Amino acid sequence: MKLLLKKLMRAVLTIFGAVIGYNLVIIMGMASEVELAINNINNIFTSAQFVGLLTGGLFGFIALTMAVEKILQFVLSFETRIKEITWEKAAVGLMGIIVGLILGALINFAFSIPNIPRLGLPLQILINITATYLGFSLAISRVEEISDFFFTQSKNVINYGEVEGIEDFNFNKILDTSVIIDGRIADICRTGFVEGNLIIPEFILEELRHIADSSDVLKRNRGRRGLDILKQMQQDEGIQVEIINRDFEEIPEVDSKLVRLAKLMQGVIVTNDYNLNKVAELQGVGVLNINELANAVKPVVLPGEEMDVKVIKEGKEDGQGVGYLDDGTMIVVDNGVNYIGDDISVLVTSILQTAAGRMIFAKPKSEEQEAYN
Repeated sequence: MKLLLKKLMRAVLTIFGAVIGYNLVIIMGMASEVELAINNINNIFTSAQFVGLLTGGLFGFIALTMAVEKILQFVLSFETRIKEITWEKAAVGLMGIIVGLILGALINFAFSIPNIPRLGLPLQILINITATYLGFSLAISRVEEISDFFFTQSKNVINYGEVEGIEDFNFNKILDTSVIIDGRIADICRTGFVEGNLIIPEFILEELRHIADSSDVLKRNRGRRGLDILKQMQQDEGIQVEIINRDFEEIPEVDSKLVRLAKLMQGVIVTNDYNLNKVAELQGVGVLNINELANAVKPVVLPGEEMDVKVIKEGKEDGQGVGYLDDGTMIVVDNGVNYIGDDISVLVTSILQTAAGRMIFAKPKSEEQEAYN
């Protein structure tokens, strides 16, 4: 059935092209007299009308058929595309259509297209359709810039008009994939230290789904954990989670999309990704790093303080032993290799703060007492 319709469409377009070619020959004054005599049949095939008829038919058979097939493919895929159209894209697209129609009307008026004999109406329709399509396509291709100009301006006026010192704390916080999988953001929100909307862009959800469908077991588990945590946050009445259908198709990297979205929404990015943190800061976007928060709330330890630790393994340097506090802070114990598996009292000698966290250096209290004695 589909093949039959395709052949029928090709036949109709061939006839349409032949009629156009025939009329063009007449309009251009190239028509020649044809004697319809049986003994002079060659006169018909050598006439300009026949050449125009044949040329137009070939044009319809090849070029018009290809053009119509492309249009049909576009129409058939329209249902899929329309699901991706946001209200901003629809508004910008409508503006492009209006501009295209105005441009088409100006072209038809300036060149007196409707006054062309026979071909005036078809050309007028063709110009209007072409101008409308170009206006719509150009507007959609620049939807971000146009929407930023028309829609973001009003948002900025509202933000700057809010009461200073009250609404400033309720700015939008955009979560990245790593911080959702990490899960600590949910616990922090439950304590009430984080206020305002937690924004989850659609492209972050897509990345989580992609990770959850990975063939790698570890990645799959991480992705499913992130989806579970996100579901728990949505069900928690004390946490305001908002999923927005906003994407930047021209930007391939998720981190760059987050930075762009944070700029548009005048929000901050919540993450525990060190590289994203630096990129966002370089572009003037605020960042709330969960790792930095965790380091900031760790208890302060000073040299000379005493603490208990269990030495669980050998350190990198000779004689060193390594243990951990309840919050995960690493303690390096001099001569601790002799106490592996034991709970001992140690005295802090120094603290080293790094980008990855904090390290505490100590030595066994018993050895310090022996040295003192």
